Formats: sequence, structure tokens, C-alpha cells
Amino acid sequence: MILVTGATGNVGRNVLEQLVEQGHSVRALSRAPQDSAWPAEAEVATGDLADTASLEQALTGVETVFLFAVPGATAGFVAAAEKAGVRKVVLLSSGAVDDDAEAQSDLIAAYHHEAEQALRGSSLEWTFLRPQVFAANTLMWAGQTKAGDVVRGAYAEAASAPVHEADIAAVAVAALTQDGHGGQIYWLTGPESLTHADQARIIGEALGRPLSYQELPVEAVRQALSAHVPAPILDAMLTLWAGSVGRQVPTTADIEKVTGRPARSFHSWVRDHASAF
Repeated sequence: MILVTGATGNVGRNVLEQLVEQGHSVRALSRAPQDSAWPAEAEVATGDLADTASLEQALTGVETVFLFAVPGATAGFVAAAEKAGVRKVVLLSSGAVDDDAEAQSDLIAAYHHEAEQALRGSSLEWTFLRPQVFAANTLMWAGQTKAGDVVRGAYAEAASAPVHEADIAAVAVAALTQDGHGGQIYWLTGPESLTHADQARIIGEALGRPLSYQELPVEAVRQALSAHVPAPILDAMLTLWAGSVGRQVPTTADIEKVTGRPARSFHSWVRDHASAF
């Protein structure tokens, strides 16, 4: 039995569906299972990673876990998983984690590093997935693309190698169901470095109309997003964007190494999600 946490998220949902498609026994963990539709083949358990007591039933009979990092919750999860006899955990971590830093640079890196350290100190076999920038981050532009032909935001020339959530999930599924991934750290990127302006143009091509990116002052963007994004995460985003202006972002081959096929392009991701824009 494989337990999938974060099963309603972009990556977790794909992990759940890919495991079902491959015929594996799978159980989804959800705080409110009644609020979502689930594959008929999947079991569903009610529980919360932040509430260790709620995990006992969900972990019963489970051998491997896809773990979504929740700040401050991993140590409790590890104790519950060890007690339940779990053998292996695949953690959705973050490419922001810096193994060489004495202190992590921002909140996102810090709580994912904390989760990694809890697993490193356990008896569980672990695999860490460190995706860089999610292609799904561009969904924040959907309101603008529905309203017009201009995307307005910070740093038009900020670059990233956006990764398709289905590729992250495919690596997770391989690590959950195959041997040889214990103790491995996979850095996951899309196949090419693209600026914000490039990404807006590609979305426009999928929609069949020109779409441009208009750069706004950083403080204006901060003010606009502050009502929706927690300040520490917003600070981390803006810092990442500022640091990537004018440079090519490195890409990795870890997706192909694990799955046997190249990472999907941003063009492919946009085609899969064009209706959202």
C-alpha cells in the first residue's frame, strides 16, 4: 500500500492518478475527503500531517509514502511512520534547499530543509525530489490573460526552467515503486531556460493571440500580491526572480534519468492547461 499525502495538490494529484493507472494499491490522505472527487480505485483516509494522532489509521498497512512537506510536521510524521512499519518515503522538497548553507536563505528552503533533516535522522529509506520552478506558477496570470493581451508583473527578464507537475509525479512514482532510489536527491527542471516574457509569449501562441509581458515596479507587484501570498514566500519569490534576470538558468537531466524520457517542455504544459488561461 502506498500513501499519497498532499493528494489534492498539483503534484500529489498526479502521483495518485499515475499510481492508479499503473495498478498499484494506493491510499490518499485528505483533511476533508468529502470536498474532492477521487479515483474509484483509490482508498481515501481522513487525516492531517500536522496532527500526528490522525495518521495512525491512514498509515496502517502502508509500506511507502509520498510526503508533502508541511512546516513543523515532519518529525511527528516520521515517528508515526516508523511506528507503523513504513519502509520508504519520497519527499516533495524544494530546489531552494542549499546543502552547503549554515542557514537556509528563505522560509521555503528552511521548512523543506527541516523536513529533509527529519528524514535523514530516521530509520526510513528516503528519496528527495527538489523541483525548481513549477510551470503551474504561471496560473497566477490567468485572470490577466482572460481579461486582455498583456501580463503585468515583475522582472520581465527573470528566467526559470519551468517543470511540468506530471514529470515531478512520474519521478515520484518511479521512486515509490522501484528499487534503487534510496538516498537519492533529484533536481527537477524543465528542458529549457525561459524568461517571464518568453513564457507569456508561449501562452499566447497556445491561445492563438499575441500576449506580451509588461514589467511593473517591484514594489507595485509586492503590494498587489501581498493580499494573496504570505510575506516570507513573496519575499523569496521576488528575490529568486531578481537573481535570475539576464542569465540562463541551468537545467538537469534527472527526469530523463529516472523515467527514461525527456522532461516535457513548457509548450507542452501550456497545451495541457490552455483552458485555464
